[in-house]
Amino acid sequence: MNLRLFVALEPSDPVRRRLGAAQEALRRAAGRHAEELRWVPPDRLHLTLHFLGQVPEERLPAVGGAVAEAGARSRPLRLEVQGASGFPSARKPRVVFGGVGGELAGLRALVDELGRSLGPLGFPVDSRTFKPHFTFGRSREAHGAAGLGGAIASAASGEPIPWRADELVLFRSHPGAGGSRYEPLLRARLGPSGAPAR
Repeated sequence: MNLRLFVALEPSDPVRRRLGAAQEALRRAAGRHAEELRWVPPDRLHLTLHFLGQVPEERLPAVGGAVAEAGARSRPLRLEVQGASGFPSARKPRVVFGGVGGELAGLRALVDELGRSLGPLGFPVDSRTFKPHFTFGRSREAHGAAGLGGAIASAASGEPIPWRADELVLFRSHPGAGGSRYEPLLRARLGPSGAPAR
């Protein structure tokens, strides 16, 4: 059996609540245009570092070991979620997201470390394309959500949400009609004591 896997940082519960409040403020500001997006429930918000795709179940121990090694060779990070924006543009976004600031050099070093650990298993990371963000919602239409521009502009200058990231999480994604459900398979602390915490 294949497992759909990715590695991410997961916000703490207090940070998650603040992210949910930021999402709700954005929805209110968007008014009727909020229906142009499929919103990500706050309990599913995460910062993806590396998407592995379909992985045979028998490879899970090796993948988990590589994630734990990367965590042990890294350190906790002080990050913050900053306002809101859209991709490919805030005026007609296909994805609405919260940006990430703070110790970005350390975050990129963590992504590089994942690449060094997972690369020999066939999962290299190209940190040059890494753009850290929290996906808040996705357009229901392929051409983007034209009515969200004003709400995104008003949220862009919102107060940053500070966050201390101290563990990597290996997730399994379970796609479904109501959106994907994410199951944590392994947690690995960031730092020298980074033994996996199951």
